[in-house]
Amino acid sequence: MFGRRLRLARKRAGLSMRALAERMDPRITAQAISKYETGKMMPRSAVLVGLAKALDVSVDFLMSSQVEILDGLEFRKHSGTSARDRARAEAVLIDNLERYLTIEEILGIPPASDRFEGRRCGSVAEAEEIDGMADELRNAWDLGLDPVPNLCGLLDEKGIKVIEDDLPARISGLACQVLRGGKPVADAVLVSSRANVERKRLTLAHDLAHRMIRATGNPAIKLEAAMNRFAVAFLVPGRHLRERAGEGRRRITYCEIIRLKHTYGVSAAAMLVRLGQVGALTPAAVRRAFRTFARSWRKTEPEPLEGNEGFAAFEKPQRFRSLVCRAVGEELISPIRAATLLNESLDVVERQIAGPANR
Repeated sequence: MFGRRLRLARKRAGLSMRALAERMDPRITAQAISKYETGKMMPRSAVLVGLAKALDVSVDFLMSSQVEILDGLEFRKHSGTSARDRARAEAVLIDNLERYLTIEEILGIPPASDRFEGRRCGSVAEAEEIDGMADELRNAWDLGLDPVPNLCGLLDEKGIKVIEDDLPARISGLACQVLRGGKPVADAVLVSSRANVERKRLTLAHDLAHRMIRATGNPAIKLEAAMNRFAVAFLVPGRHLRERAGEGRRRITYCEIIRLKHTYGVSAAAMLVRLGQVGALTPAAVRRAFRTFARSWRKTEPEPLEGNEGFAAFEKPQRFRSLVCRAVGEELISPIRAATLLNESLDVVERQIAGPANR
């Protein structure tokens, strides 16, 4: 465990074993680092502290055992993402998961049950079947047809640990299963705090799709295309959209699409594609829009969701912070421990505990 964490932290820092050895105080050799990473030797306490300092990670990150392996890592990334960026994102996820799983253990919260058992699919004959799967999941979760106001909260409620943190610019998120050395497996998804709300919601819905569709079984339907369709179908139910936009239209205005994207909390480009998928717009109308007023939407989001209202206010992970506050309230942890878990200053945490000063 320690060896894997050390190697990940070194890759995250972009250092060779020799370069890390040169940074170290107390001094050690590259050969010693190699033995640490392969599990042939453990560092003494002073060296352990020096390694953490040189790699800009906590000693807890190097030594904790809540997370053994991140299995089936799925990165949402642009082309050209470096190995260092991927290692950094993986390290960010592990660090957050260690704290998340620790507070659940302190509170005695049992592992979440599998909310997707019996719903996973390995064969999709037609793309339209994917819409049916999304509708069925919404029905099973009693979501109705209205837009989902807080996808972060919904996934947390269903046992998927949602984490938001700063990630390299080319990575919008990643998802995995967490193997915990004999303990029950946990599901997790990490989204970038740099991503706009529209991209964040589509990233989360895309991760949900990966838990529903294992394969398509149809060479005409690419797996990632199936994931994208499920994601937008889950966020924008076809019947609900047709009721608002009509059917078989040959033209749509810019202001209508902006209103719809703000209604459902998805990108304008995704909304335009979805209008075509459900038959609200003809294929020719969709192509015409992408050639004219929508030609830049795949790169630049028009009129993004911002401020502290609507989806922008709600679409934030809250469960972990709520659990830490609960543990403080039940006197299971101290404010100092809470500050460590939340990665915030003690002053900030104490203000949150005590509330505003009496006036």
